[in-house]
Order: sequence, then structure tokens, then C-alpha cells
Amino acid sequence: MEIWQSLPLDCLISVFSLLQEEDLIRASTVCKDWCYAVQTPWLWRRMCLQRWSFCNVSQHLSHTGTHSWKAYYLRRSHLEMKMKSGRSCADYTCKTLRGHEGRVVGLAYLSGNDGRSDVWSSSPVVCSASTDGTVKAWDIHKGVSVWSSPVQSPMQDITVDPGQCVAVTSDSSGTIKAWKGSSGEELACFTSGFSKTTLLSFRHKDSSFLMVGTVAGSLLVLTCPALCEVSRHVVCDSFRLNLLLSSPDNKWIFTASKENFNSSPKVFYSESVCCPAEDEDSVCGSLPVSGCLAAVFLPSQPARLAVIQSDGLFTNKTLAVFDLALKESKYKKEPQAQQVACFAVELSQRSDVVLEARGNSTLLVADGNHLKVYTFKGDLVASFQDHLQPIAALCVDSFRVVTASRDLSLRVLTWRSDPEHGLTLESQYHLLGGSLTRSRGFTSVACDYSSIVASVESLDGKDVLKAYTFDF
Repeated sequence: MEIWQSLPLDCLISVFSLLQEEDLIRASTVCKDWCYAVQTPWLWRRMCLQRWSFCNVSQHLSHTGTHSWKAYYLRRSHLEMKMKSGRSCADYTCKTLRGHEGRVVGLAYLSGNDGRSDVWSSSPVVCSASTDGTVKAWDIHKGVSVWSSPVQSPMQDITVDPGQCVAVTSDSSGTIKAWKGSSGEELACFTSGFSKTTLLSFRHKDSSFLMVGTVAGSLLVLTCPALCEVSRHVVCDSFRLNLLLSSPDNKWIFTASKENFNSSPKVFYSESVCCPAEDEDSVCGSLPVSGCLAAVFLPSQPARLAVIQSDGLFTNKTLAVFDLALKESKYKKEPQAQQVACFAVELSQRSDVVLEARGNSTLLVADGNHLKVYTFKGDLVASFQDHLQPIAALCVDSFRVVTASRDLSLRVLTWRSDPEHGLTLESQYHLLGGSLTRSRGFTSVACDYSSIVASVESLDGKDVLKAYTFDF
């Protein structure tokens, strides 16, 4: 022990960098020198970044040391222990958010869902839109409505721009509006002329934009929150453009219609539609697939895109994975899609397919009441049948997966490393949403690092939100 105690501080820190949380805490009880070395911010910062690669809490650390990397690590890891066990009352609280007089058509976190907010004092805000013609903002910790918009035509879709604290909605009259997230003040209005639209908030460089997919198959690009038209593009004539995705690096926009099995999805190079050059066409290309059922970009591989396709008769269903790149010549730019994998998937003919991803190689497919985990090469890693009715939505992050089902339950699964298959899932517990005699089950779900919010389709036509907050 004397040899270890006589080591210089730098050597102790180097040795301690090989330890995990439990061992570090034990080491801090050995002597004053070890305790001092264990408090080194670099050790805990390193563990934070290893465990939560997106974590950047330096802006939230106090100058007094009260909020440190160590405090963040211990607080958030303690929270994840609660999310993994899921004991009612002991680990989380559940609140029912009532106020909508119609069906909830969408919900999204306006603040609190990026894992970088202040874990000591944050109060997540969720926005929801309804066919009752209103958009509402909710403080889910308090379980109360923060503001509600004036009544207008039935809402069709909602998206948010957390960076600007702005919510954007579209309604059945074709009106698109931007709302100030802190107060519900109307910031701008745009008349699209289309009764059904799909919205996607998007950032290009330092500017915010809104992608709008129309029922006529066109893509509109608007500034946000001013809602001024930047460009317009035809994707699939006469079929609704109802699938819009942006790549993690914001260089690509994926567009597709799930209603036309003969059309091919298109990818746009974002700069060409957000900052169009005069007398130049947009940079876009069609993927060599048709009949798009679902698609997703892989979070840790910015230009990697997975697409589930079908021939319309559901006799051939495949999952194809592409790596996108921009080919530039002296006079032309064009996208290239290199297929890096393709494999058959078994899908039900009677339910919608939900496709999500984690990292750079893991894909999740929800079909009916089945959840399957694949590598992007097509290896089936895990399969679950935890629900009695179809899965309506998925929420995926680096720690867990939450499935929302028509059986009025949420299933929480957590990621773990498997020696043979690498990353896989472990099913943990159910979160119940109430009585099936009063509802048709969950329709959508969203998560942040400490809470889960899901919408419940009520039989009386007045949908509610269920908010599950995990306590520190």
C-alpha cells in the first residue's frame, strides 16, 4: 500500500482511468491522496463521453463545483438504473395530460430531449397538435398545459425546432403556422394550398428550414420561423409525399410516397434546395428501389440510409441499405447511392411497418406485435413479442428502446453488449396506459433522457397524453 500511496498524482490518475464508477468510488475511501485524485474532472468527463457520446454538459457546470462532471455522471447513471428497473412510484411518476377535444395527430419535445440539458433543473416541454384545431405545450414534470393556441382548422401535422424554441403546425385548410415555444405567440403563417401535408424541421449550416411534403407529391422548402418559400420540387406527381427524413449531418433529404408502389424514393442534396443557385436545377436522384414502406438514416453513419421496399402485393419485401455520396464534376453535381446490403424481411400484410436505427449498423423493425433487431447486413440479433396488439410507434436512443402498442402498453427494452452478436436488446418491463374500455391504445411515443410521453386514442374522441417521468 505504501508504494501505491507514494505514486505521484499523474500516475494515480493514469491508473484510475482504467477503473469504472464503482471502483473509483471505492478508491476514493483509501486515503486523502487517492480521494483527491478520484475527484479529477478529466476522469469523470472521460466516462461521461464514453457512456453518452453526445454528452456536452460543460456549459451547465457551475463555477463553484456543485455541478461537476462527477455529479453529472453519478446523477445520470442513477437515473438510468431507475429506467432499467421501472418500479411504479419508486422509479417514476405517471401523469395524464388532458385538454384536447379531438385526436392527437402528433407530439414532439420542444425542450429537454437532447441529453444535454441541465439535469439538475430542466423541465421538459412537449408540444402536441390535435384535430380539435389547437396546438398545446405541456410541462410534463408538473403535468400542466403551458399554453394553447387559438382554435383553427383540424391539425394535420406538427414538428419542432428546439434550437429556436419554435413549433410548426399544418392544418386541413393548407395553412402552416409557426408558434413561439415559450408563449404560443403566432410568429408566421404560410398558405400551402394543400389539405394534407407532412412537415420536417431542418437545419442547414446556421439557418433553419421547414420541409413540406404535399398531397400532390411536391416538396416545398420554407425558411423557419418566417415561413418564406425558398424552393419547390416535384417528387412523385399526384401521390402524397408522406415520408421525409434528414441525414444526421444535414446534407441529405430523403423523400418518398408510401402510397405509390411504382415510384422510387428521391434524395436531395440539401444545399441545392435550401440555397438554390439561379438557373440551376436541384441536386437530386432516385434510389434504385420502389414501393417504399419505411426508411431511416443510421445515426452514427450520416450518409447511410436503410429502406424497406415492397412490390405492392407483399410477395417480395426487402430491406436495402445505401451509402450516399455526392459526385462532382466540372459542370455537374449528382448524388450516388451505393448499395452496401440487401436482405429479405418477413412482414405482415395487415399492419404498418416502423423502422428505426441505432449507431451505424443496428436496425429495428416493428411489424404487427413483433419487434426484430437486425444488423445492417441482415443478421437477426433479437426478436420480441411483448405486445398483444400491433406496435404503433418506436422511440430509440443510446440507452433504451420504447415500443408503443395498441394494447395500451409501452414496453421498455435496454441495450446491452452480447459477446457473440455485439449490440442487442434486453426486454425489461411494461408501462401501462389505462383502460382499454376507454381507449384504442397508444398511437405515438417520444422520449428524452428522463421521461417518456405517449398519446392515447380515446374512444370518446378526446385523446390524452401519458407522461412518465423518472425521478432522480
